[in-house]
Amino acid sequence: QVQLVESGGGDVQAGESLTLSCAVSEVMLDYRAFGWFRQAPEMEREGIEREGIACVTSSDGITYYADSVKGRFTASRDTAKNMVYLRMDNLKPEDTGVYYCGALCGLGTAIYQYDDWGRGTRVTVSS
Repeated sequence: QVQLVESGGGDVQAGESLTLSCAVSEVMLDYRAFGWFRQAPEMEREGIEREGIACVTSSDGITYYADSVKGRFTASRDTAKNMVYLRMDNLKPEDTGVYYCGALCGLGTAIYQYDDWGRGTRVTVSS
């Protein structure tokens, strides 16, 4: 059971940048890909759905993005450190939410069948 610990969230102004980190407890090359997901405040209240926003493959670092973040967010990984990152530029108020990483890839809002969510890291973007 892989453990994932997210960090790097904070309070920022619109237009600013943040980089999130995700520490993976196992050898990340044992997993095909890692994804970043988020819960906007309304989703957080419901506690079920998440929006998949970015994926990065473990072996070769190929990335995929949801339209909502394409061109602004950049996912990456460091297999030597077992770390996954999400660089977020030009943040907008609608990016506010709790951000999670997961050992799965998914784009779009859904109820992802996944049991190993970490605690997430909160990002608040003010206008």
